[in-house]
Amino acid sequence: MKTTFYIDDELLKSVAETVGEPGENGAVNAALNEYLRQKNILEWMSTWGRIIVDDCTEQVEEANEKRRAFLDSLRGEAR
Repeated sequence: MKTTFYIDDELLKSVAETVGEPGENGAVNAALNEYLRQKNILEWMSTWGRIIVDDCTEQVEEANEKRRAFLDSLRGEAR
C-alpha cells in the first residue's frame, strides 16, 4: 500500500540505523513489526498469574505404565 507520511528525517535515519535497514521502507516496516511484537509480548505477559495449569503428573505416569505394560505384552507374544 502506498501512503504518504511526513516523518522527521533524523528520526527515520535513527530508526534505519537501529533496525539495520538501509532503505526508508524497510526501516518503517521493521519498526512497525517491532512495535506489534512488543505489544503482543506485553499482552501475553499480562496473562501471567491468570493461567491455571493442572498438575497431570499422576495421569502421565499411569499412561506411561500402561504403555510399558502394552509394549511388554507385545514382546512376550513375539517370543
